[in-house]
Amino acid sequence: MLERLGRWVVRRRKVVLAASAVAIVVSAVLGAGVAERLSSGGFDDPGAESSEAARILESRFKTGDPNLVLLVTARQGSVDSSAVAAQGAALTEELSAERGIDQALSYWSLFSAPPLRSRDGRQALVLARMTGTEDEIDDRVEVLSQKYTRSTDAITVGVTGFAEVFRQIGTTIERDLARAEAIAIPVTLVLLVLVFGSVVAASMPLAVGIVAVIGTFLVLRIVASVTQVSIFALNLTTAMGLGLAIDYALFVVSRFREEMRNGMHPHDAVVRSVQTAGRTVAFSALTVAVSLAVLLLFPLAFLRSFAYAGIAVLALTGLGAVVVLPALLAVLGPRIDNLRILRREPKPVGEGFWHRVAMFVMRRPIPIGLAVVALLLFLGAPFLRIELGLPDDRVLPPEISSRRVSDEIRKGFESKEAGTVAVVAAESGPPRAVSSSIDSYATALSKVDGVSRVDAFTGFYVDGRKVAPAVPQLAQRFSAQASTWLAVVPSVEPLSERGERLVRAVRSVPSPFQVVVGGPSAQLVDAKETLLSRMPLAAGIIGVVTFVVLFLMFGSLLVPLKAVVLNLLSLTATFGAMVWIFQDGHLSGLLGFTAIGNIAISTPILMFCIAFGLSMDYEVFLLSRIKEEHDRTHDNQLAVAVGLERTGRLVTAAAALIAVVFLATATSKVSFIKLFGLGLTMAVIMDATLIRGALVPAFMRLAGEANWWLPKSLRRFHTRFGIRESGEPDAGAEVAGPPSLVDESDPGEAPDAYDETDEEAVEEPGEVREPVTVARGRNPRRGRVPAATRTAVRRRPDGPSAWEAR
Repeated sequence: MLERLGRWVVRRRKVVLAASAVAIVVSAVLGAGVAERLSSGGFDDPGAESSEAARILESRFKTGDPNLVLLVTARQGSVDSSAVAAQGAALTEELSAERGIDQALSYWSLFSAPPLRSRDGRQALVLARMTGTEDEIDDRVEVLSQKYTRSTDAITVGVTGFAEVFRQIGTTIERDLARAEAIAIPVTLVLLVLVFGSVVAASMPLAVGIVAVIGTFLVLRIVASVTQVSIFALNLTTAMGLGLAIDYALFVVSRFREEMRNGMHPHDAVVRSVQTAGRTVAFSALTVAVSLAVLLLFPLAFLRSFAYAGIAVLALTGLGAVVVLPALLAVLGPRIDNLRILRREPKPVGEGFWHRVAMFVMRRPIPIGLAVVALLLFLGAPFLRIELGLPDDRVLPPEISSRRVSDEIRKGFESKEAGTVAVVAAESGPPRAVSSSIDSYATALSKVDGVSRVDAFTGFYVDGRKVAPAVPQLAQRFSAQASTWLAVVPSVEPLSERGERLVRAVRSVPSPFQVVVGGPSAQLVDAKETLLSRMPLAAGIIGVVTFVVLFLMFGSLLVPLKAVVLNLLSLTATFGAMVWIFQDGHLSGLLGFTAIGNIAISTPILMFCIAFGLSMDYEVFLLSRIKEEHDRTHDNQLAVAVGLERTGRLVTAAAALIAVVFLATATSKVSFIKLFGLGLTMAVIMDATLIRGALVPAFMRLAGEANWWLPKSLRRFHTRFGIRESGEPDAGAEVAGPPSLVDESDPGEAPDAYDETDEEAVEEPGEVREPVTVARGRNPRRGRVPAATRTAVRRRPDGPSAWEAR
């Protein structure tokens, strides 16, 4: 199939390029402004108990968690002075009259409620709730934040709350993304030229990347019109689009150059590159896409958004690599090496650095394998004590206004008013009729460890006793139709382990009526239960699909199993390092973030899916060349050494280039984006060095020919259903290298002119028999094998294959 695709692309190369240019322009126009359509939220599970509580509060009580907080600081004296109290009350009334504000309460409107005043008496809080969709709240809070960040003769006012915090997280990430692109693109361009050796060749990944990124922007805009899509998906789009474009273009262009060096006509070389490197790219993209597609199993819009972006960017990158890029190569031909700045000829097979590395490892597989495994397990040990949480204001740097105000509240106030745990009774009966039950229930809740106070229809409760009766305004707030709710104000950090224990304790208190519990701490508990319960299924799907795809590609049971195990080992080491750095706080000063003792729960899941896919990406590239060499030589050690030699430099270069992209992302000021970028950088580098350079050769040396063993029943199944191209040599066949396709009158010279309009050279059938001399490479134990002469038949691309050995 890929051979036919390659021939079609060569014949229709100009049409393909013209259609691609039109598609890019249309996507750029229609996908422009995609960021404005995306959401900064999506961290809640719609089916969780906490989400149900929020819906009841919204629909029945017209209230909910306060998401806008004003911190009022007295310039002189305390917040009880007449001047400060007057301005504080006026501020509360002004805020409550704003469009989009459903309710505003303050220290002064609640008759000087003590928890709303700081320990030193110089600060007090105004709590408000904004209504609307997450995007509407995001737009509105930007206006209110600027308006209410003020200073008068008596007070200064700062703005924070979940609405303002997440707005500033979104705007910070947008700025960080622009800065990351400004860093990554120039550095990547320089490295591309160094890796490809010529300016023309280095531009090939950019062409594929443009197709992928701009096309994905259009896809995200379309998806955002029917469901919620997180703005954070843009980070994945640019990083993966550019990174995978580099990977795939590097392998296709390198194979194209290799076939031309072997004497193939450029059009034949394009077809052969699509057959071999294109096949590897296609199934690599499939395995990575499956890894990201499992994110659709999770109900959080944040995670599902990465699935939308990842699947789109992989599909378009793969399409660009096997269709658009071959069309470019068919047009360019030998001109792919124009504007060459580095002139280095590849070393003969058996003399390269990676060949020597493979042979060194395979001579000592046990000690080297054990040492690397021990190192990876040591790095992964901290992962055993990972603590998962949800992001709050502390993911922002201290200089951001909402973080600065939140730090003041955290330091100066006993209770955490913005982290209130809502205990909602859907059908309790009229509150006045069940006031005694509410009173006893509120009293019991106030005794729970970590509770600062309980506000209810019947009054205020602290440490198991009622400290004040309900005022009319408070009673009205907690009454609606035949139901009520109670506000449990914590004294502990809501998004922490202590906050989780508080929610579990509140849910375990016997209630006189059926209740559901919500609030930030409850969201954390529900998110962990939901995500962790689905993680085994997601990991199982990734593992099974990856195993099946690799089995179909390589006809082995042991090789796919080895690939999955080694990838998991590599990821464990990466996650362990992330726990040591971001959870424990090591290097926090150097990297510029605040360690809060946990890691955002969605980040490891997202990193696992992306990093596993990228690791398998490199595995497929390496195993494809090893399998190709093994089918030619039936020598396991030679196949491993030559396969690593053929791909080692490419994988290292691809890993270095994609690491630059992820490392630029790690410059973000938002800590979970920094973790994401740094973690993926470590995963890619570790996989391309320790795994590919040491563990793969050691394992395959120890396994020997068992690497390719299959029971007869599975061998028959693979023979019938396995993935192979029609031109792919059968296992065991001795295949000569491709013959020279230059003119018979000058057989020793490569073509110095290439007519890109020569359609007949591609379409006209025929074959030429000629003797060719093929160097069979090195035998790991006996040195170089003497050259062998074979008779090769060169076929035109519309024949059964571009070339085959006879």
